[in-house]
Amino acid sequence: MNTPHARTDLQRRQWLLGLGALALGGCASAPPSADEPLRLAQSAWARAMSLDGVTPAGAWAHRRYGNRRPTHYSAAERDGRPALHALSESGNSTLRLPLESQALSPAARLHFSWWVPSLMPHADIKTADADDAVARVILTFDGDRASWSRRDHMISEMAQLVTGEPLPYATLMYVWDDRYPVGTVVDNPHTRRIRKLVVQQGPEGLGRWVEHERDIWADYQLAFGQPPGALNGLGLMTDSNNTRVTAEAWYGPITLSAGLTSAAV
Repeated sequence: MNTPHARTDLQRRQWLLGLGALALGGCASAPPSADEPLRLAQSAWARAMSLDGVTPAGAWAHRRYGNRRPTHYSAAERDGRPALHALSESGNSTLRLPLESQALSPAARLHFSWWVPSLMPHADIKTADADDAVARVILTFDGDRASWSRRDHMISEMAQLVTGEPLPYATLMYVWDDRYPVGTVVDNPHTRRIRKLVVQQGPEGLGRWVEHERDIWADYQLAFGQPPGALNGLGLMTDSNNTRVTAEAWYGPITLSAGLTSAAV
C-alpha cells in the first residue's frame, strides 16, 4: 500500500542515497572497463609517479557516481611531459588510487602539477548546485568516527550499503578555483568530512604547467583543526556536472612522501 508513511520512508532513502553518492568523493558503484587500470598502470604518467613511504593498496581506478555522465580520464602528454588528461562534458567522476593506511610525519609532502586552458566562472565550490572545479587533487584519511555527527554516520552507512565502501573519515581536496582566494577552506555542501582548500585562484597560470608543493600536515590542520590521521587514498577530479559546461585539465605525475625516516618506520 502506498501510504504517506511509506512514501516518506522512500523519499528519505532516496535522499540518503543521493547524499551518500555526492559526499563520497570517488567511492561509487559503476566499475571501470577491465583494461582501463592496466592502461593507466603502464602509462608514462603512472611510471613517473613517486610514492615515498606510501604503498598502493590497488591500482588506479575510475570511480563513477551511479548512472551520471563520467569525466573521461586518459594517459596523455602535454608540452613534452607525461600527463593524465581529464575531459568533463557536464561530467562527474574521480580517478582514485587506494593506499595502505599510513601514518604521516610533520615532514609529509605532496607535489603535483596541472595544466588548465580555462576556468569555469559560474562554478561556486560553496554552493551545492554549482560545486564544480576544473582541477582537484584529493587525499583521504583514516580517523576516529566516534566524533561524527548523526548525519555523517547516516551518509557513511548508506555509502557502505550502495558501494561497499564507507565515507572516508576525512577528505582534503586541493582546488584551482576562479572565485575564492588562495588559502580559503570550504566545507562540502553535504558533509563537513570533506573540505576543499583553494591553492590556486584566478586565470594566472592558465595555458602552462603550474607546480605545487604542499605541506600535508599543515594543510590538514588548517582545514580540520587537528593533526591528520593515517593517509589511505589519493585521487584526481575534474567535474562540471552542476554548471553543465566543458572542463579540461592535464595532471602531471604526483610525488607523495609520508615524511618518515627509516628509523621512524
